[in-house]
Parts: sequence; C-alpha cells; structure tokens
Amino acid sequence: MATGKLQAKLHDGNTMDIEVHGQGPTVLLAVNPTPAEGERAEEMRKWGMDPALGRSLIDGLSGSYRVVAFDYEGHVLGVPKPGTLTPDAIAADLLAVADAAGAGRFAYYGYSWLALSGLQLAIRTDRLSALVMGGFPPVAGPYAEMLAVTMATYELAAAPPAAPAAPAGTQAGDGQEGGGEYDWSSVEMTLSEEQTRQFVTMYEALQGFDDRAVRLDCPRLCFAGSADVIPYGERWGGVTVDIAGAFARHRAEMESLGWDVEVLDGLDHTGAMQPANVLPVLVPWLRRVLPADA
Repeated sequence: MATGKLQAKLHDGNTMDIEVHGQGPTVLLAVNPTPAEGERAEEMRKWGMDPALGRSLIDGLSGSYRVVAFDYEGHVLGVPKPGTLTPDAIAADLLAVADAAGAGRFAYYGYSWLALSGLQLAIRTDRLSALVMGGFPPVAGPYAEMLAVTMATYELAAAPPAAPAAPAGTQAGDGQEGGGEYDWSSVEMTLSEEQTRQFVTMYEALQGFDDRAVRLDCPRLCFAGSADVIPYGERWGGVTVDIAGAFARHRAEMESLGWDVEVLDGLDHTGAMQPANVLPVLVPWLRRVLPADA
C-alpha cells in the first residue's frame, strides 16, 4: 500500500495532502500533521493546546497502526466550499483519502465537526473497521444549535469589517475550540464569508438527520469532556451547545446502540481533544477492537 506523502482528489476537484506513517491496520486521522511554530505555537500553549496535536496523535498510534493523517479542516478553510460542503460530499472526500492511501478497510477518528463527519461516513460505506467520535455525541447531537451558531458566524462574516466574529484558532465548524476561555464579547473577525458559509451548508443539510435511527456494525467509541458546555450570547445565536449534557443524559441509549462511551472528567471541549487526554482512551480501545496484527 502507498506510504509517505500523497494527495487525494476531493469532490470539488481540488487536491489535499495526506501523510502515511507506520504499518498495521489503517487508521484515518482527521488532524493537521504539521506542528504549529513560533507565535502561533505560543498562543496555542497559552490556551492549553498542544501545538503538535496532530503529530502527537500520529506518533502515539503509528507504532502499531498505519496512520493516514490529513488536515481536512485546514483544507476547507484554505479552499472553501460554500455551496458543496454537504454530508454526501464530506463522506466522498474521506473515502477519497482512503482510496489515495490504498486502504480498502480502515478505522476513522475525528473530533467535533470532524467526528460528526465520521458518523456521516459510516452510514454511507461498509469499509469502516472502527469509528471514533470525540467531542460530539452520536445520539442527540446539537445540530439545530450548531446551525444557529454557524449561521450567526456567517452573518457576522458577511457584515462590514468592523463587526466581530469567530476568534482566531476556533474550529470553524463549531466555534468551540478554546471553550469558555475566550472572551466572546471582544473577538475580531478572522473568517471569511465563504469559509463560514460552508459550515452553514453542512448544518443545514443535517437538520433532518435522525441520529437515533443510525445502526452500525463496526466497533465504535465516543468520548467527550464532562465540562464541554458552551453558552453562546445572542450575537452568536443565543444557544447553548451542551456536549457534556448529551453524554450524561443519553449515555445508556448510546451504549444500547453499541457505542463504547467515555466521559473525561473535568475537561472542556479543548481539553478533551488534547493528545495527552485522547491517547489513553484511543490506544487501548483500538488495540482491543482492531489488534495491530489483524
């Protein structure tokens, strides 16, 4: 199978770089494999974030698995898809990554909107050997709330330049990276109209999605921090995105549907995505459901 640095051709004809590390069963990681440097790295450390988040996850898995890493979020921010970033297109893009890496079957890990992307992939293919969703519930997902947040972000991005909008460093699909640590009343515009519109397109397409009706066959794990709750002011849609509450209220239902569920005590949305907290959950679980010698 292919190794090293490759490219995948996506649904809009653009290409995305991917990196392949290690040997064993294939695991797709929707992460940026290139560590941040300089001022950007220092800023991330200030907010409790690992500047080498993607690389740390790759290193933690590549000893036992063939890791296919790709910065899908970075790609869609760099090459926005305002009218086409639908669940169908996202699933097609993820399959294009697997195809470029020569992976017939593969596990998938994504966090936040990249986790819900994995769920959309799972219901459109039979090629998944395992699915891991971090920072987004597989049952009772906050699709309506996220549409409100992303619509508000889009409207601010389309407003005159003086209008405030999503702060630098947020995950564009949800505005949650950084959790409650950001002062939402004083942030400055960093995302364009096209960048924000594509996530409105995605969440609009998910408004009729019934996650309780999903039935999957592959092993699957979901996790989130117990403090992953973000209230947004009126300027941001006036909603609360309560990931932790969904896990608390619906854990038994998730487990009855075949999900392994982990709640990381005391961690918010940012904390629960850091490699030091993800790898102790992810690695043992993968070793159990997807042995390295499989």
